[in-house]
Amino acid sequence: MNYAKGTQQLEGFRKEITQIRKKMRKIQSSLAPEEVEDYALSGPRGSVHLSQLFGDKDELFAVHNMGRSCVYCTLWADGINGVYDHLVDRAAFVVTSPDAPAAQQKFARGRGWRFPMLSHKGTSFAKDMGYGSAEDGWRPGISVFKRKGEKILRVSDTGFGPGDDFSAIWHIFDLLPEGVGEWSPQYKYRAGRKAAMAGCCS
Repeated sequence: MNYAKGTQQLEGFRKEITQIRKKMRKIQSSLAPEEVEDYALSGPRGSVHLSQLFGDKDELFAVHNMGRSCVYCTLWADGINGVYDHLVDRAAFVVTSPDAPAAQQKFARGRGWRFPMLSHKGTSFAKDMGYGSAEDGWRPGISVFKRKGEKILRVSDTGFGPGDDFSAIWHIFDLLPEGVGEWSPQYKYRAGRKAAMAGCCS
């Protein structure tokens, strides 16, 4: 396809996506919230209730992470870490996973993550929110809660998956002729790639 004609067609699709997002946003704002219990999760300093995570905010993002065994969950968390300051300027934020607090903290330090992490191990939090269980397997995603007086309300949630809106890398790869191809995320990449990059940009 001719480059100019193809890019024009792609721009039209992007405008359509923007319009669809506006429609989704309208539906999202009209949803009736559901009340949830004040779950007790585990942190490095002991038990922490969901109600304590809001701080001085009225809204809370809670990521349902599958834990350090999931390289895709790590990819999403790496991306979130980069925009963490922007997120917490708007609402409270926490990442939850089934890993024990000590394991969470060790893994977070190794990756330079700055966001708080809590364990839902031994609770029904992830299962009740629709993101799996130890028996059936965990699912990645995010829930958003709102504090209203003594009540905690879930106002939205959605799952995470390859190609989704919650990791910019998929959409950047879409600009390549072959797209993502056979690439998959890794915990670490060859040092040679970093060296090559340093040589061309120094």
